[in-house]
Amino acid sequence: MLQAFTTGVFDLLAPPRCAGCDTFVETRLPGFCEACHPLIEPWARDQSAACEYGGPLRDAIQRFKFDGAPELAPALAALLAAPAKALLGQVDMVVPVPLHARRLRLRGFNQSALLALPVARWLGVPLSLHALRRLRDTPSQLELTRRERRAQLRGAFAASKKVRGRAVLVIDDVRTTGATLDEVQHTLERAEASAVFTLTLAGVPPHEDGEAERTSPL
Repeated sequence: MLQAFTTGVFDLLAPPRCAGCDTFVETRLPGFCEACHPLIEPWARDQSAACEYGGPLRDAIQRFKFDGAPELAPALAALLAAPAKALLGQVDMVVPVPLHARRLRLRGFNQSALLALPVARWLGVPLSLHALRRLRDTPSQLELTRRERRAQLRGAFAASKKVRGRAVLVIDDVRTTGATLDEVQHTLERAEASAVFTLTLAGVPPHEDGEAERTSPL
């Protein structure tokens, strides 16, 4: 009874909004409105992402990261449920791609960590926020080639000993060229992780890499 009462009061004071277009929706559950939801395209190229980066999902990620809207995390993380649960029993820990300390102070939260939290809960494994560190705050990669991006990221991360012998699932928000996740994977493998899986909320189709770099820096 108390839960139903507080839910109703919450809806009156702060009616839920669509993660994509920010319009009011009739349910308190986080998610997208009836107009936006059909426009979210699943990622069909491989198992590295849940959805394609574009449309309402792109707008939601932009608001999430750059407009100070961490409350969108549950709606966005829900899109990771199916691909994450496909790894049930194969993963020992979940690790978000870390932000550099300076960028974390500016933003106030790590968007990848907020997405990774429910994933770890679904898989019944620990979420480790300290297994991976970002050593350098790398500049924009907008004008760089794929090879230059990889060179710039080389040595940008360090892994702790706690990943040794563990199967690690790495969570990030957007995959563009894959340079960041490749470097993270190599870092974890050098630290003797037994296996490394990567999963992002959204993947950028190859012909849209430039747009993604302009709109989705770390």
